[in-house]
Amino acid sequence: MLEKVRKRKVLPKQALESLKKLPFENLGFANVDHHRHLRKGYAEVIYAPGKTIEQIVKIAHSIKTHGSEVFITRAEADIYKSIRKIFTQAEYNPVAKGIVIKTSNKKKKKVGGILVISAGTADLPVAEEAAMTAEVLGNKVQRVYDVGVAGIHRFLAHWEKLQKAKVIIVVAGMEGALASVVGGMVNKPVIAVPTSVGYGASFGGIGALLTMLNSCASGITVVNIDNGFGAGLAASLINQSGQKR
Repeated sequence: MLEKVRKRKVLPKQALESLKKLPFENLGFANVDHHRHLRKGYAEVIYAPGKTIEQIVKIAHSIKTHGSEVFITRAEADIYKSIRKIFTQAEYNPVAKGIVIKTSNKKKKKVGGILVISAGTADLPVAEEAAMTAEVLGNKVQRVYDVGVAGIHRFLAHWEKLQKAKVIIVVAGMEGALASVVGGMVNKPVIAVPTSVGYGASFGGIGALLTMLNSCASGITVVNIDNGFGAGLAASLINQSGQKR
């Protein structure tokens, strides 16, 4: 904001009005954290479930007005249709159910290398949420999907990608064994994401969660069930460590 005032892109009076709303803006139903970008390097992310479309629109407008890119997670197609009418530049990933509203058309330079691996096709919504999150946060992302332990030769066919990646996210349901396999073969951080995919005794992802937590392979960190967003964000922090923000 001060830089914009210096360059005369913003009048001092306009800057003062914006500063009055910092560090957060009370919308009545939400306190939008405008200082998060300064503290963390990324803006507040909107979690769509439980919010009305009107609430999502108001929060998105508040974030965008303060110059940050808007990222909405777990958004169904009807939410995107409503958002698109107001923010025409909004983009939607229907598998990840994520919406991005960019502040400019300039392509940001993406850094490092994050590899997202899914055990099965049914794990794709969570895997794509992780991949999309990492991309929105400015990371180079590669995907290797449907390479679970039921056919381990499929996973081994991507050996070079594993070696080149800086961080690896492994998304798996059922018994969640793929994370241990990957963790035992690489010398880099592995973030394991258990999914709720599986038959009755998988207990909605608890089976995969316990397998990942009890892995004998070192260097594996586990996030919550179906938490692709958390995995993508954690991978971004690791991938960008040492980078100037």
